[in-house]
Amino acid sequence: MHALLLILLVIVALSLIGVVLLQSGSSAGLSGAISGGAEQLFGKQKARGLDLVLQRVTIVLAVLFFILAIAIMKA
Repeated sequence: MHALLLILLVIVALSLIGVVLLQSGSSAGLSGAISGGAEQLFGKQKARGLDLVLQRVTIVLAVLFFILAIAIMKA
């Protein structure tokens, strides 16, 4: 059981690293350099398409990572 959880944890960790690296940066392009964090502050950020999917997959993988890490500590 412990070995299975450890293998799943490694797979989730590598997947999480890959998904995070696929996401575009918050200051991508010239508009990000000029406006800085103002877009996020006022809620004008429009996450669409691939960025939205990658954001949701990142959240799911992060939650799964923490659940598996706690499960390994208990086992």
